[in-house]
Amino acid sequence: MGIISLEQTNRLYWLGRYSERVYTTIRLYSKCYDDMIDDIGENYADFCKMLEIPNIYQSKEDFNQRYGFDETDPNSILSNLIRAYDNAIVLREEIGSETLSYIQLAIYAINKAKISRAPLLELQNVQDNILAFWGIADDFIESETIRNIIRTGKRVERIDLYARLKIGARELKSELRRLHTRLVSSGMPYDQACLDFLSGAIEHIDENAAIDYCGIVRNVESLVSV
Repeated sequence: MGIISLEQTNRLYWLGRYSERVYTTIRLYSKCYDDMIDDIGENYADFCKMLEIPNIYQSKEDFNQRYGFDETDPNSILSNLIRAYDNAIVLREEIGSETLSYIQLAIYAINKAKISRAPLLELQNVQDNILAFWGIADDFIESETIRNIIRTGKRVERIDLYARLKIGARELKSELRRLHTRLVSSGMPYDQACLDFLSGAIEHIDENAAIDYCGIVRNVESLVSV
């Protein structure tokens, strides 16, 4: 493949970010959904605060439906999956029809979940299709640069979400190492100062040290310029 345009780079990067956002937030949403169904609590306010999204929901039932499946809610799982699909469909020539098909299958699965009495089962299918999308992308996309851009977006989003969720040092270290390799190989412009901060904030902490989660979110969000 020839030179990758700035627009293509942007779409590939956000395809990686949105697909990861859907995958990880389904895991978090499923736990929250189960707790509320079991009357353990109405913890959706804490969920919104953790992800820094507005709490526009009126009840746990409203949250369970709208956050999962409301296309008019810009923070919903469905809205983020649609954004991934919108980028993927434009990138059909770059990523291939086979790779695109798994994002399409994820859309099909989430629409089934929307009307299902057991939505978490169908959401598992969404996650499975996203995992297949990543696997097929690595196997079928010939351009190493394209693969690296998608994976950079994925790792940026994962570190962002893991920091918001206050996941520990071991997981953050693993993700940062993977991000560094993909980022350098992607050819995308990035802020070296942000990368240096992330390395200092993540690589040099032990399991019991305090982690600057806010600083990690701030710097990973500013890391890539596309």
